[in-house]
Amino acid sequence: MDCIFCKIIAGEIPSTKVYEDETCLAFRDIHPQAPVHILLIPKQHIPSLREITPENAPIAAHLLAVIPQIAQAEGLDNGFRVISNVGEDAAQTVKHLHFHILGGKKMGEQMA
Repeated sequence: MDCIFCKIIAGEIPSTKVYEDETCLAFRDIHPQAPVHILLIPKQHIPSLREITPENAPIAAHLLAVIPQIAQAEGLDNGFRVISNVGEDAAQTVKHLHFHILGGKKMGEQMA
């Protein structure tokens, strides 16, 4: 598999980790769109939210439970944005489920 996120999980590509447990890994985006821009990924390869099934839904639920912990550790007390792009029209460039956690500034209401 030629997935950049799987290579990061395997330690083949370096990253700036901010959180890790047996299920997921969070690291700083190399092209940040906000003062805080963290990517949260499952260690199991799941292509996107579209491929969430009853069998792997606990992984997605775990990721959602970890997001507030990361936001708090990053000092995002005034709020944060969470985005998951699904498919080409949404500009998903890495076909591995991931959540962008963005914050550290006042964001506009416009999403697209």
